Formats: sequence, C-alpha cells, structure tokens
Amino acid sequence: MQTKLTITLDQSTIEQAKLYAKNRGCSLSELIENYLKVVLEDSLRKIKLSPSVKKLKGSINLPDDFNYKKELSELFGRGKCRLVTMRK
Repeated sequence: MQTKLTITLDQSTIEQAKLYAKNRGCSLSELIENYLKVVLEDSLRKIKLSPSVKKLKGSINLPDDFNYKKELSELFGRGKCRLVTMRK
C-alpha cells in the first residue's frame, strides 16, 4: 500500500536529490524508499539470530558472483532505481 509522506528539506538538497534520481532513471520517491530500506536492513542485521536460523546458514551454495540485491530488485520490480551506498 502506498502512503503519502510530506518531509521538509533544504532546497539545494531537494534539487541535488532530484538530479541524482533522474540520472538513475527513477523518481525521488523511489530513491528515498530504497534508501530507507537499506537503512532499515542494516539495523535489522544487528538482531541476534535464533539457533534454528543459525543452523540454516550455509545450507545453500550460490555462485561467487551471485548478487542477491540485484535479484531481489528484479523480483520486486525495483531494478530501475539503484541506490549506491557507501559502507564503512
């Protein structure tokens, strides 16, 4: 379900973000949504896994070049708007 959200940002930030999104072939809304998903995904990684889930780790053998983010993006129709993140 899509829900409208109003946010207040500096005008130059908005202009730069619109250009960034346009250069990647997506809307500003898609860009912000994808960014929030990445941020939330990072926070979820800090959750402790139960012993049952830990047992599943390594049960699937994938190719070394497998890109799960790409596959999920294509599966859920988000392939056109790629968010480039800087990891520490």
